Amino acid sequence: MTTDAEVVIDEDWEYRRLRLPPGVSRISAAIQLSIQAEFSGWELSNVRLYSDGTRRVWVRRRRTPASAALPGLMT
Repeated sequence: MTTDAEVVIDEDWEYRRLRLPPGVSRISAAIQLSIQAEFSGWELSNVRLYSDGTRRVWVRRRRTPASAALPGLMT
């Protein structure tokens, strides 16, 4: 899983875009995203599957003072 440079922050939410390469299975992607949700506070916002098998995933987490202390995404 790689993190793209695109990060969007608004008043309530922080969004990150991830790229999953074509070789990543659906189950493996779900496990990786579940780990991020469990330990970093991210939740799934949007997924796009492209014809070459690449997935673009948007994850988000609510902005709070405590979220600044949470670790970031695995890259």
